Order: sequence, then structure tokens, then C-alpha cells
Amino acid sequence: MIRTKNTFSLIAVLAAGALALAGCSTTASTDGDDSMESSATTLTTSDTWVKAIDSGMTAAFGMVENPTDHDITIVSATTSASDMTELHETLENESGDMVMQPIEGGFTIPAGGMLMLEPGGNHIMIMGVTDPILAGDDVTVTLTLDDGSTLEFTAPAKDYSGANENYEGDDEMDMDNGDTDHDDMEMDE
Repeated sequence: MIRTKNTFSLIAVLAAGALALAGCSTTASTDGDDSMESSATTLTTSDTWVKAIDSGMTAAFGMVENPTDHDITIVSATTSASDMTELHETLENESGDMVMQPIEGGFTIPAGGMLMLEPGGNHIMIMGVTDPILAGDDVTVTLTLDDGSTLEFTAPAKDYSGANENYEGDDEMDMDNGDTDHDDMEMDE
């Protein structure tokens, strides 16, 4: 009887030790901690669209929401519709004109917040489009985030008469090799 009692006690001690060691393991857990997930799995996109165009430049628009408790930054974007894609902001220059320029550091979406990509505001600039993007076509855009993860969304193309970008210095822009003078990009509203 003593031997059986000691065996059960030893098994209980070993089991408790194994549980304690398991609690110290380095296996990641995401229970209640969304920081263990990649940023791409937490962001959502909605109302995405691309302005239909025959060639040249267009842009992608929509809303990106960040439900997490930490800021997430979009650092770049790509699309198969073009070899050159940039994240752009629209600002008023010294003379009061609205000008587009690449945004330094990317788009930061605040914790619990959203980012609106819209004509006349922040947008994903798709440059050097050689094949027409017709109304109804789908354009896939891939966003790269600050943690290295990527988020892909598909945006339908639609006809839109607004956001007609007027680029002063078009002669200086060579879309084939990607050289642009962003100081000369101006938007008509």
C-alpha cells in the first residue's frame, strides 16, 4: 500500500513539473494577444476601386481599417497593372496649388482607426499603365506592411470623371524608366 501511494505521489509531482515546464516554453500563443498575428491578418479593406484608364496613370482608392491596439504602417504597394506604384499624399504647396507627392514613411493607420484612400487625398498611385484598365476590370493590389507581411485586395475599375491629375512638366516625366519629378505633380479638383 505504501509503494502504491508513493507511486501516485511521484506521478503527481512529475505531472505538475511537466505542466510547469510547458508553461515556460517559447511556443507563441495568440490568446487575447493580437500582436502575435501579422498585421496583414488584422487589417480589412472595403469600398476599394481603381479609376479606369486607357494608359498612363491611375490610382487605387478605398478604406483600410486597423482594429488592433497598435499602429500599422503601409510602407509600399505593388500591382500587376504597372511596374511602378507609389503611396501618395496630396498637399497644398506654397502657391496654394494641390500637389501630389510620395509620402515619407508610408501610411500609418492608427490603432483602432482607419485610412481613407480617396481622390484628392491619400491614394495609391499606379504609374506607367500600358494596357487599358476598363470599367469592370479587377485590379489586384498588394500592400507591404511595416512588419514585412503583405495584404492583397482586388479593386474593381470604374469610370470616374474627377481626380484628373494635371502634371506640370509632363515633358520631364519619363514613365518608361520610372523617372518622375514629383515636385511638378499638381491636381485639378
